[in-house]
Amino acid sequence: MNKKLAECITHTQEFNERYTPVFLDLLFSEDCDSLYSILQLPGLNVFDTIHGQLKELIKTANPSESFAPASLEVEIEKYLAGIPEFEYGTWVYYPWSNRLVHILSENEFAALRTNRNKYKITAIEQEILSAKKIGVIGLSVGQSVSLTLATERTFGELRIADFDELEITNLNRLRSGIHNMGIKKTILVAREIAEIDPYLKVTCFHEGINERNLEQFLLENGKLDMLIDECDSVDIKIKCRIAARKHGIPVIMEASDRGTVDIERYDLDSEYPILHGNVNHLDLSKTKNLVTNEEKLPFILPIVGIDTMSPRLKASSIEVGQTISAWPQLASAVTMGGGITADVCRRILLNQLLYLAGFF
Repeated sequence: MNKKLAECITHTQEFNERYTPVFLDLLFSEDCDSLYSILQLPGLNVFDTIHGQLKELIKTANPSESFAPASLEVEIEKYLAGIPEFEYGTWVYYPWSNRLVHILSENEFAALRTNRNKYKITAIEQEILSAKKIGVIGLSVGQSVSLTLATERTFGELRIADFDELEITNLNRLRSGIHNMGIKKTILVAREIAEIDPYLKVTCFHEGINERNLEQFLLENGKLDMLIDECDSVDIKIKCRIAARKHGIPVIMEASDRGTVDIERYDLDSEYPILHGNVNHLDLSKTKNLVTNEEKLPFILPIVGIDTMSPRLKASSIEVGQTISAWPQLASAVTMGGGITADVCRRILLNQLLYLAGFF
C-alpha cells in the first residue's frame, strides 16, 4: 500500500476532515497496487460505468450520426486502441463514503459533462471559465452557490470559507443529511463538489475569513476573479469589500430574500464606494465590536437594503435576540439565490453583464 492510499485510511477524527478523493491511473504500477488494496476494503462500493461513458463520448462527438449498437461497439474498440476498458481513464476513491468510481480522464470527462451546456455556454466560454478563480465566504446561500457553480463548471478553482459546523437548525435550508451534523460546512461542500466532479479544485478555509487570512484568500495562487459574500459578520462584509476594491475584484452578495443580488464592480471602478455608499454615514471602525442585534441592526439594514427587503424580513429583524436567535432564511430562497448568483457570476466573468453596480 503506497503513501497516497495509506493517508486516506484514517481514524474517525481525521476521516471527518477528509474531502479530497484519491486518483488512480493504472498506467502507473504504484496506482495498480493501490487499486488492488482498495478493492480488498470491507464494505467497498464499486461503480464502473466506463463503457457507458465511452458510448456517450462517441455519440456526443458525432451528433449527426445514428449508431447501431454493433457499430457503436466497434467505434469504442477503435477509440480504446488496444487499452483494456478496466485500465482506461481514472479510478477515483472517496474515503468518506468508501466508494470507488471509474471515470473518463479529465479532458474527456469535462467535455462530456459540459456537453449539454452548449450553446448557452460555448466551448470557448467554457474554456475561459475553466481558468477562473472564485471565492465564496459563508456557506448557507454559499453552499447553494458553490454547488451550482460546480455543476455548471464555472470555475477552475473555488475557494470556500466558513468556520461553522453543520447543525440541525441549518437543515431548514442546507442540502445535507443528518449523519453530517458536526462536520465542517467547508468539508461538506468540498465533498459534494468532488462527487459531482473530482477534477475541480476546491480550496478550503476551515477557520472562515478573518483579518489574518483575508489577503491569502483573495490572492494566494492567483487573484480571485470574483468574490461572493454570503457571510454573517458585518465586520468581514466591510473588510472583504475594502480589500476587494484595493485589488480590483468584483463582489456579489445575494440577500436570501426576494432574489435580490447586490453587485459591486470594483474591477471596473477602483473608487466605487463600499456598499454603494449606503454605510458612509456609519462609523465602520465599530463593526469589529458589534455584539447585540441592537448594535448590528443600523449596519445590517443598509447592507441588506431597506428598500428591497421583504416585509417579513423587516419584521423579523427586530425579533432577532428576542423571540428568534438568528435571521431567518428559507430553503426556497437559498436555492433560488444559488441559481441567480451563479448566473450573474458567469455573466460577469464572461463580460456579458457590464453594470457598474446595483441591486437586481
